Amino acid sequence: MIGREKELEKLTDAVKDDISHFIAVYGRRRVGKTFLIREAFNYRFTFQHSGVYKGDLKTELFAFEASIKDAGGYPNEDVKNWMQAFEDLKELIKASREQKKIIFLDELSWMDTQNSDFMMALEHFWNGWASSRKDIILIVCASATSWMISKIIHNKGGLYNRLTEQIHLQAFDLHECEEYIHSKGIAAPRMHIMQYYMVFGGIPYYWTFIQKGYSPAQNIDRILFEKDAPLKEEFDYLFASIFKNPTTHIRLIGALAEKRSGMTRREIIEETGLTNSGDITVKLNELEKCGFIRKYNAFGKASKDAVYQLIDNFVLFYYGFMENEPTDEHFWSHQINTPMVNTWQGHAFERVCLLHISQIKQKLGISGVYTDVNSLYCRADPEKGIFGSQTDLLIVRKDQVINLCEIKYAQTEYLLTGDDDKAMQRRINDLKNSTGTKYAVYPTMITVYGLAENMYSGNIMSVIILDDLFMPLF
Repeated sequence: MIGREKELEKLTDAVKDDISHFIAVYGRRRVGKTFLIREAFNYRFTFQHSGVYKGDLKTELFAFEASIKDAGGYPNEDVKNWMQAFEDLKELIKASREQKKIIFLDELSWMDTQNSDFMMALEHFWNGWASSRKDIILIVCASATSWMISKIIHNKGGLYNRLTEQIHLQAFDLHECEEYIHSKGIAAPRMHIMQYYMVFGGIPYYWTFIQKGYSPAQNIDRILFEKDAPLKEEFDYLFASIFKNPTTHIRLIGALAEKRSGMTRREIIEETGLTNSGDITVKLNELEKCGFIRKYNAFGKASKDAVYQLIDNFVLFYYGFMENEPTDEHFWSHQINTPMVNTWQGHAFERVCLLHISQIKQKLGISGVYTDVNSLYCRADPEKGIFGSQTDLLIVRKDQVINLCEIKYAQTEYLLTGDDDKAMQRRINDLKNSTGTKYAVYPTMITVYGLAENMYSGNIMSVIILDDLFMPLF
């Protein structure tokens, strides 16, 4: 298995303990939750079951009892509710001779159908029976991250504070993607790996379709644009599998896809025409918890002016190139070096950097320093000496230093020009004059192959290159 060392340790340590464990594993669709759990326990479970997508109560109960039968138990064909179904599970566990009874309930949110007693039955099963034993490991999992957080992680009812462990499974970083690619025998250079990352992000399932012997453009055509491409319809399933009614979520995502730097809540409402209500905040929070968007504050701005930014690489690629359903099966190969793709690459590289802030901090030697990650947008104000500029990445450090980062995508060493140097000095000036900060400001460049030396390169305090983004975190 690639990566996941800490997560595996949590799961396997539970087997060695002398108490029962209730473990929640959650994360975005296709991130590898089920694979992790199966690998951790070598595919051996006393009982395992997965909810049925869009199943009603009758269907969910029938499927659960079928899993009881598959595990060697005695199903109840007349089961009417979840309280009865969990009694059947208890009988199965009692009959097991295994030292540790490992129970794996996958896609838990699908089992919680409308007006069912599922949550009550789950609470009763754990609180009233399983938690008093020493031999049960109950693992629950779902792709509906927001459901898992509200119903399991932050449950305010009978499951409040009952979890013994929780695992939020994150997407792979570049280092883990490189390990995965090499494990498949693909000798891809880091530039190619980054190009895949720009499209697929760090979602392991998407990377399984990359095949040896093809260029990135050919693989992307195979995976996304050919007639029967395996991920051609992925966007349609993505939100439907996570949210029970994803219409509003998709409208919010669509609006954010139009503005690279992000939008405030007020701007989102104006753009979408949605009613200004608490439901918008709930939906935005759900999208953030699922990892599709990030919420951040512009430096010096109040929290009410927080900006929401779409950062999921696959979703952004969909809106940029797949939404209109191009019929050319070699669409991506034919777009290489076009102005549209060149612009997209610059923006996509910025997102890759934003998803690797920890690696950037490690390279800067400030991993142990508390930091805030911000942006800055300044309107021109000659009276205050503000030229007007935008900076997408500020690393504001507790040691009273701000790394003002300029991100440039280039396929060779980047050559700073006089205009680049002036733009950097304007940004530093605007940062100081608009916020009044007394912190030292370090101009920092993030680019693929570093800077070519010239009369301006010496003005840059720190340089981050692509190799630095591939560093394993310590």
